[in-house]
Amino acid sequence: MTVYLSGFLLCRSLEEADRVAALLPEHIRLTRAEPGCVRFEVWRSHADPCRFAVSESFRDRAAFTAHQARAADTIWARATKGVPRDYVIRDGEDQLP
Repeated sequence: MTVYLSGFLLCRSLEEADRVAALLPEHIRLTRAEPGCVRFEVWRSHADPCRFAVSESFRDRAAFTAHQARAADTIWARATKGVPRDYVIRDGEDQLP
């Protein structure tokens, strides 16, 4: 069953948001290359540049868990460790959240 994650990464300052934005291309590239990644999108808000919308889907729970494990030991994880996240994770049949 497909796993979906959607929500927001909520930076506390423009400086923090700019650091996140600088690291995003590599994080996105690595994630999209993972087996089981169906979709991985992150958009920076034009209205609030400290806010990033996140939309992910993985083939199944195992692929999602593997992504979480891989990403946990990366520059991305260390640099964004304290950045608040407001995510919803759900299992679902092949439908967009």
